[in-house]
Amino acid sequence: MNVALKERNVYEEFDVESDVLYFKLGMQGLVSFHGRNYNRKKRMTAEELKNLISKRNFVQISSSCYINTAKISSVGSGTVYFGPQHSDAKQLPVNRRKQQEIQQLISKRQ
Repeated sequence: MNVALKERNVYEEFDVESDVLYFKLGMQGLVSFHGRNYNRKKRMTAEELKNLISKRNFVQISSSCYINTAKISSVGSGTVYFGPQHSDAKQLPVNRRKQQEIQQLISKRQ
């Protein structure tokens, strides 16, 4: 029996919780989503933004940046890593207080 699986184009049809590493809020509802190998901007309504920010996996690390804690591979030296530390994987700077908060969330997850 042959079953055709529909391949999903992550760039066009991404799932926020499973595909997005982090997102940044911009002016007038413009949100920049960052995945493993893409960056995509999308305009969102105030209600959509409210729903996005309230998702449980996302933690605010600055006034306009939220990270997906489920996608973090490690945290250290003021940096959040979304892959191996010594590679070209995406990473973000984070202050010491947020770093401790994120480490606690990750340890609860494991």
